[in-house]
Amino acid sequence: MKKFVIMTTMALCSMFSPLTGVGQELNCAVEINTDKVQNANKEVFSTLQSAMSDYMTTQLWTDAQFGKNEKIDCRLYFTINKYEEPNITADLQIQSTRPVYNSTYTTTLINFKDTKVEFTYENNEPLVFSEINWESNLTAVLNFYAYLIIAIDFDTFSPNGGDPYYEKAATVVRMAQSEGESGWKAFEDTKNRSAVLSAFTDKTTSGKREVLYDYHRKGLDEMVLSPDKGRMAITQTLNTLKKVYDLAPMSVCLTMFKDAKMDELVNVYSKASRTEKDNVHDILKDMYPAEGTRLKKIKEENENE
Repeated sequence: MKKFVIMTTMALCSMFSPLTGVGQELNCAVEINTDKVQNANKEVFSTLQSAMSDYMTTQLWTDAQFGKNEKIDCRLYFTINKYEEPNITADLQIQSTRPVYNSTYTTTLINFKDTKVEFTYENNEPLVFSEINWESNLTAVLNFYAYLIIAIDFDTFSPNGGDPYYEKAATVVRMAQSEGESGWKAFEDTKNRSAVLSAFTDKTTSGKREVLYDYHRKGLDEMVLSPDKGRMAITQTLNTLKKVYDLAPMSVCLTMFKDAKMDELVNVYSKASRTEKDNVHDILKDMYPAEGTRLKKIKEENENE
């Protein structure tokens, strides 16, 4: 449980407020963009947005205890690509962040775009939660990303702390696959929801979860008090990630790390030594050869020293 883990960890650093009882885990902003859809029924999408926001923020997703300041900040941004009532096709950008110990800085954990979101929705249709029964593809998508957001967040506070929530996400995937819904099929796509789950649960890419903990607890959380120590831990996580790349170069977890962390890494190494910057640049370039322009910023700092 996250808060059990955090009680142990945060006894040392007092990162969060005292536990105040069970509460909703997600502070989730839901937005819908209908610019691509002509003559969209604004009432339908306004109702849908409110329904999804209530669903994400009022549902109890875990048995963990959350204080008022402990909720996970996240965002779901739907871009509606097609609407033929009641059928909706959309892209979904999922974002989540985590506070960094002893600072006002928040770090991005997820910045992922799902391009295979399809569901039906009637105006004022209730969104019903169930862990054991299939309700709709919309609630399945919401459930999956709620559990993923929580699982990844928990992983950053405790080694494999997200296990129970990856398991819950796996249950959602299995039910969706049995229904034959789009975006869930195994091996259908390297970036669909099945692939995302596999990236965090398969043994081949299990090092990614080690990266989540070490990068955040041993790296970022240490940097305020000891920048060199924290940065060294982050460098070690990049070596771990490179091993994941060597085993599974097409894994979506590598793309997810890049989209969440690339700009942050430029800042992390802004005061590193020339040797350290060159080393990190080379590690990242091996994994992300198409990111040459962004990666160059790490080395450009050397020229300005």
